[in-house]
Amino acid sequence: MEFTESYKQTGPCCFSPNSRFIAVAVDYRLVVRDTLSFKVVHLFSCLDKISYIEWALDSEYILCGLYKKPMIQAWSLTQPEWTCKIDDGPAGIAYARWSPDSRHILTTSDFQLRLTVWSLVNTACVHVQWPKHTSKGVSFTKDGKFAAVCTRKDCKDYINLISCHTWEIMGVFAVDTLDLADIEWSPDDSSVVVWDSPLEYKVLIYSPDGRCLFKYQAYESGLGVKSVSWSPCGQFLAVGSYDQMLRVLNHLTWKTFAEFIHVSTVRGPSCTAIFKEVDEPLQLNMSELCLNDEFIQGNSDSTEGHFRVRYEVTEVPVTLPFQKPLADKPNPKQGIGLMLWSKDSQYICTRNDSMPTALWIWDIHHLELAAILVQKDPIRAAAWDPTCTRLILCTSSPHLYMWTPAGAYCVNVPLSEFAITDLKWNSDGSCLLLKDKESFCCAAVPVLPESSDYSSEE
Repeated sequence: MEFTESYKQTGPCCFSPNSRFIAVAVDYRLVVRDTLSFKVVHLFSCLDKISYIEWALDSEYILCGLYKKPMIQAWSLTQPEWTCKIDDGPAGIAYARWSPDSRHILTTSDFQLRLTVWSLVNTACVHVQWPKHTSKGVSFTKDGKFAAVCTRKDCKDYINLISCHTWEIMGVFAVDTLDLADIEWSPDDSSVVVWDSPLEYKVLIYSPDGRCLFKYQAYESGLGVKSVSWSPCGQFLAVGSYDQMLRVLNHLTWKTFAEFIHVSTVRGPSCTAIFKEVDEPLQLNMSELCLNDEFIQGNSDSTEGHFRVRYEVTEVPVTLPFQKPLADKPNPKQGIGLMLWSKDSQYICTRNDSMPTALWIWDIHHLELAAILVQKDPIRAAAWDPTCTRLILCTSSPHLYMWTPAGAYCVNVPLSEFAITDLKWNSDGSCLLLKDKESFCCAAVPVLPESSDYSSEE
């Protein structure tokens, strides 16, 4: 892997959908760099510190959320002189997002009073009253024709089906939730899934005309759903719960066909590859070096404590580090808080928040645990390669950790005092964006061979 030098950032950083540019927030300025040369191609000055950045799907426009102001500013890469400023007056702006056509911006006001659709073409705007959430509760179909917007009125949750062409409400229906948490269209746009708050275990599948296709409830007492995710192929729906279990439903009967439990002591299966991060001291042969006594005394401490990290394959049974959640605090750190599907829908990785240093990788085709990555530090972020079966994660350390069906390995980032707190792939899988607290860099990732039918035994 090849790494760029580090560049300053004070907020969000993201690739454009076409992978050609990187947008970076630096205080009041929006810096747009070319992905290949890293030269600054555009520099826009905003009216306040940038809290949020989002590219339009066509990579031509980019919006900046100035939530402290509060207002939205949008910029055009093809027409740098074009400017756009959105201010919703006393209602305020708590969140903003692009529509699929890249010509409308949807904003949510403070206190969820209304959701407003702003047109960049004719300056028209449309209002939807009482959106349920600020940043959640809105989902677009994959073809970009419709939006499902969750609203709440008279202590009841509703789904509003809106046309993304005319922005008219095509239909409204109530959903059987006590406190709707979020909504997501299926990859084939044939249904929507909604799930309730953690206080009520309820996952509901609805058709666009409002018919409830299936109601799933794994148990009644205790905290319920923590995360929900469709597989890219649309055939599986994964549900992560506070009871430390991952359940997978099929799209034909909506029945559960797999239940994976995350236990602190793993005893099998024996084919599971368990990779544990370990420190390995660097062995430096300095016998032939001629150093004077003053240099040796002044640098005696610097020659100690130099390590490199690597993965060590561990046999089952193995006991994973476990943190018991505090009973007197809300939002306990337990349950499936991280859940990501691979591009081919064969693997899904999970993190049980009561075991934050372990990443579990499940093989859906064989319905078994494929691997566990046991880190020294809590896992901050993970992401699958958008082009192949390759997983990358970070732990606020100067190392990248990668897993493929062939094995796992560690990569050191050759930048001083650079601890990776977040990472993102570009859309073609050729480049990684790595974030530190106050800087970022990019890494060119080698392409995996196409004939990569690896097994863990190789």
